[in-house]
Amino acid sequence: MAEAFFEDRDSFSCSICLDILKDPVTISCGHSYCMGCIEGCWDQDDLKGVYSCPECRQTFVQRPVLKRNTLLAKVVEKLKHTALHAAPHAAPPAAPPAAPPAHCYAGPGDVECDFCTGRKHKALMSCLACLASYCETHLQPHYNFPALKKHMLVKASTQLQEKICSQHDKLLEVYCRTDQQCICYLCTMDEHKGHDTVSAAAERTEKQKQVGEKQQKSQQRIQEREKEMQELRQAVDSLKLSAQAAVDDSERIFAELIRTMETRGSEVKELIRDQEKAEVSQAEGLLERLEQEVAELRRRDAELEQFSHTEDNIHFLQRFKDHSAPPVSEEMPAIILKQSHDFKMVMTSDLQEQLLLCCKEEVVQISAAVKAVHILQSAEPSTRAAAPGPQYHGTYYRENPFQKFLDQRRICVHCHKGKMCHGPMGKCP
Repeated sequence: MAEAFFEDRDSFSCSICLDILKDPVTISCGHSYCMGCIEGCWDQDDLKGVYSCPECRQTFVQRPVLKRNTLLAKVVEKLKHTALHAAPHAAPPAAPPAAPPAHCYAGPGDVECDFCTGRKHKALMSCLACLASYCETHLQPHYNFPALKKHMLVKASTQLQEKICSQHDKLLEVYCRTDQQCICYLCTMDEHKGHDTVSAAAERTEKQKQVGEKQQKSQQRIQEREKEMQELRQAVDSLKLSAQAAVDDSERIFAELIRTMETRGSEVKELIRDQEKAEVSQAEGLLERLEQEVAELRRRDAELEQFSHTEDNIHFLQRFKDHSAPPVSEEMPAIILKQSHDFKMVMTSDLQEQLLLCCKEEVVQISAAVKAVHILQSAEPSTRAAAPGPQYHGTYYRENPFQKFLDQRRICVHCHKGKMCHGPMGKCP
């Protein structure tokens, strides 16, 4: 019985740890494992949410509840006890291999070893001759046996079938330049006979050179683009600084213009008030003298009216000399009222219109200058007409938007008219 136990050891071994079952549990598919091994295996499947049997791959949506198989545990313990006592002279069984660490098992996205039974280990290399993938343990024969040493090993891949000719089931080792595809040696004798063929390694070397050249051009283009990006960033930063400087300068200029216009407005107001005060004072003085003269004339007129009704002829004649003498009055200047006897001729609204017109003209030029600022130049020629620049006429030079209001009393040497009579660009009418 002990010999039967040692000969059929795998029947009582856990396929995960490859050791004799400890606290055996049996899941619904009928396979038995150590409780600790299957628990550890399913702990790794918690993230996937699907649990499977390491041997038959039967899946369970819900994690099965594990219970110790007491009958199997008793059988294992009894067989172990019987084997140890019934055959003391027998050589002890070889120590089972240590259980591999958990990271050696194949997970999602890993290539499984084609020779592992039970839970698959992660494959390290794939053999192009055997068309199989091997873990570290099963790969050793390819390093030890001379016949297998000649096989071509590559990094573990699930796409081994793509490296095999679908017609001849041979390894694709030749490249047909005529048809630009990989073929096997037998293909060179059939449909690719007479074609320009080379080994896959030689073609890889040639293609690798082309890839290197393309990579070099790509890197050169990257450097050029990075340089352009740096220059463009510098241009953007410079434009932002320039725009901010222009905004600050515009705010300063317009603030100065506003202060200048307020000062000129105060001067005009003071000028009007001074002229009003002087003219009114002169007119009121003359008006007072006129009122005195009119009062004196009214008094004399009343005396003459009363004298004209005198009934005594002798008395009338005697007093006539006193009333016939002209009244003594102060010499007064002749009063001549000028036609422009009010301030209606002072048309400050004209100044407003002229200022608005000037501002409008200057804003048009400023707008054209602003729109002419570009970072990038269009590849197509611009069809937009260039904004007309400032024009000069005679002795006039428009240094600022309000210069013409300072020179509005000057006379043009060409048309002998005031500068304000000229057109929008200072041309003679």
